Amino acid sequence: MSTLRVTAERLVVLPHPNADRLELAQVGLYRAVVAKGQFTTGDHALYIPEQAVLPEELIAELGLTGKLAGSQRNRVKAVRLRGEVSQGIVCTPVALSGVDLASAALERTDFAERLGIVKWVPPIPVSMAGQVEPAPDLLRWIDVENIKRFPDIFTAGEPVVATEKIHGTACLLTHVRADDRILVSSKGVGGKSLSLTASEGNLYWRAIRAHELDEAARKIAAELDTDRVGLFGEVYGAGVQDLHYGASAAHDESLGFGLFDIAVDRAGEPVRWLDHHEIGTLLGELGITVPRVPVLYEGPYDANLLLTLAEGTETVSGAGANIREGLVVRPATERQSPVLGGRSIGKIVSDAYLLRDGGTEFE
Repeated sequence: MSTLRVTAERLVVLPHPNADRLELAQVGLYRAVVAKGQFTTGDHALYIPEQAVLPEELIAELGLTGKLAGSQRNRVKAVRLRGEVSQGIVCTPVALSGVDLASAALERTDFAERLGIVKWVPPIPVSMAGQVEPAPDLLRWIDVENIKRFPDIFTAGEPVVATEKIHGTACLLTHVRADDRILVSSKGVGGKSLSLTASEGNLYWRAIRAHELDEAARKIAAELDTDRVGLFGEVYGAGVQDLHYGASAAHDESLGFGLFDIAVDRAGEPVRWLDHHEIGTLLGELGITVPRVPVLYEGPYDANLLLTLAEGTETVSGAGANIREGLVVRPATERQSPVLGGRSIGKIVSDAYLLRDGGTEFE
């Protein structure tokens, strides 16, 4: 999941092709359905993204009682309205009356706390939970923002690599070379600098052992002479999330795994993320056969092409067993992003994935 921020945005208003009383308010590359005449291009309004959980008072004020997602009907989710996908809510809450939204947009003010809006966190299944312990040496995974929200992460024509976004659960492994420690965590648990105690039944430890990721990390640390190595991959299959890709978590040999990133750390230097091709070369030279996430595209950055490529069926199973969740885009050569204030990386999530019924989102 990306970071939840509720911000003021400048709108571009477009006609709704299938409804006389509705229009489309565009924020970045997101589009939200609004009442016709409610806004005009150049107006500033609040944008509440997907996965936001709203308080009852705000839901009532916006006329959305009983219309949102979740068991309590309080969660923002993508919907299709008269044939158009609507992602997020564009509004001007009474609580922000008198606020200069144009200035707030420039300052990137976050109104989530002021409005009582929080990020939705799904419950964790037993197989993904476990005993935890402090792990200050753990290399964390990062929040990957949506390119539709931040369309300027990449520049047109910049060489990029787009890999398939697998609907599983992120597995974090850190090898601390000094004392040969292996720290294992999930994205959610790891975000709190906690690791999962080794356990036979834990999903993440099972994936580590099944694919010998601990030994792979040791080899990489020795080869690159680094203090810490982080391996980041997606664990997937039936019993993990609603999309299974023909894999299953029932047995170790059928449990799916796809490596998507490697980070290395040496004392006195910033953490370095390896380039896509650097990872491939390194694994090949060391004889490491860890499965990697599929590459969908390599070439110059083209937002429209990638938006199209995010749709369709998955390539993970080789049989198109599920819809495609989307894709993750990285520069061919790793760099920092002035837009994000950190690593340049973004995702595009498919409409089919956003609109599916009965989906799970465990971290």
